[in-house]
Amino acid sequence: MKKIIAYPLTILYYIAFGITLLIFHPIQWICLTVFGYQAHKKSVDFLNFFLLRCLHILGTTFAFENPYTIQRDQPLIIVSNHQGTYDIPPIIWYLRHLHPKFISKKELGKGIPSISFNLKYGGSVLIDRKDKRQAIEAIKGLTKYLNTHHRSVVIFPEGTRSKDGIPMRFATAGLKTLFEDMPTALIVPITINNSWKLNRWGGFPMDIGVKIEHKVHPTIAVHSDTPENLIQQLETIILGDFEHIKERRK
Repeated sequence: MKKIIAYPLTILYYIAFGITLLIFHPIQWICLTVFGYQAHKKSVDFLNFFLLRCLHILGTTFAFENPYTIQRDQPLIIVSNHQGTYDIPPIIWYLRHLHPKFISKKELGKGIPSISFNLKYGGSVLIDRKDKRQAIEAIKGLTKYLNTHHRSVVIFPEGTRSKDGIPMRFATAGLKTLFEDMPTALIVPITINNSWKLNRWGGFPMDIGVKIEHKVHPTIAVHSDTPENLIQQLETIILGDFEHIKERRK
């Protein structure tokens, strides 16, 4: 019965999702071209606010647990596990004061209204995951921007989405590059849970009544330890809530 109900709700969701992307694409262009970065950034914030509202059509709810006051007086590295596309809008909206930027695969830089525009012109970087050298150089270029403007970068070190919620080992290259080139940064660890369930049946229908959870952990100074030890520490913190299922990945 649940899956039957999900079909018409998914159709309504995709209609609302598509309309939202189409509406905000020209809004972003106008904001950036006429008014500059701050106006464009506001338009992206509200784009993601409405993307969250679209998910309410499916009965999706969000719990974003962040009891900490994170100041933007230094660059920030937001490190999180990755379960699906819908990990991202809550980070952009609930941490909008941190100006989050993304390290994304180059394929997302074209063809998607609103999303591709923001990735290309909003301060994020697009990398070729098959070209390690290009990826590292792109990340290094981003770190200069982040260090200068005290903004944040979001990285999903698993490298790809966990389609069944089972966490994967963290890749080290991207994190090490950020740690080495952003020695004054603070790391913001985040654990994401349940967003994979939205696509447990594939893209159609989407599951209904899912509660997506984001949990922000205490910040860690990059200079407090070696990159290798920091990565181990982050994996333990971020994936700690998944201990009961991590054995399945071995």
